[in-house]
Amino acid sequence: MILLAADLDRTLIYSAKAVALGRSRSGHDFGPAELVPVEFRQGEQASFMTAAAAKLLAELPIVPVTTRSLKQYRRVRLPGPPAAFAIAGNGGHLLIDGEPDPAWAAEIRERLRTVSPLAEAVSQLQRRSRPDWRVHEVDGLFCYAVIDRAEFRRRNLAELDEWAQPNGWRSSLQGRKLYLVPRPLAKSAAVAELARRTGTIRVYAAGDSLLDIDLLQFADHGIHPGHGELARSGWSAAHVQRLAETGPLAGERIAEWLAAAS
Repeated sequence: MILLAADLDRTLIYSAKAVALGRSRSGHDFGPAELVPVEFRQGEQASFMTAAAAKLLAELPIVPVTTRSLKQYRRVRLPGPPAAFAIAGNGGHLLIDGEPDPAWAAEIRERLRTVSPLAEAVSQLQRRSRPDWRVHEVDGLFCYAVIDRAEFRRRNLAELDEWAQPNGWRSSLQGRKLYLVPRPLAKSAAVAELARRTGTIRVYAAGDSLLDIDLLQFADHGIHPGHGELARSGWSAAHVQRLAETGPLAGERIAEWLAAAS
């Protein structure tokens, strides 16, 4: 069995803002017929992919692997039938036919006992955030702050790292979001569990963020778009392809790559 694991936001699907960013970088002006909405929020179209990508993905047994909360993940409607397997909460939720697997949830609870409590991580973020920077908890698993990059001081990130490393957490600054995530909570861990259960012999993975590095490292073959924190970081691996394309065109190329792998 081959497992096709793909991050969602800015890998397969793109917000209106990310669509515009991709357009400005690629020079391609997407017409209405070229984009398919795949997420609705309060009745409004929130995320998209190209029609060509949607056609390809409708035929593939994709395993979505996202940092989104369970509620946020359930807003997404990828083309084709509902995913038999999915991973949300950065590996905290292993979904089977849309429902969290109790055995994996229990395993995650045990793993998180080895790190400092979430409340301490939230406090660390709040201590380094301005009052107008929102701090969010995600499903009792990890937390992040929505910050102003222009006003955020790199010293604050260094201080967070000083707390995080000995307490079993890791920090990650991506766009306007500053994450604190427990080290046992990883996309690769959930994908490894799914691979074990399904007898997978080869994993293909796609992602765009620093939180996708462990997933790409775990995979037998990986790919990432030419945009995002991962691309800017300069990270590379021999088995991971970096695309030149950005935005929804990169998502389309990733869909083509996944289709070829299947």
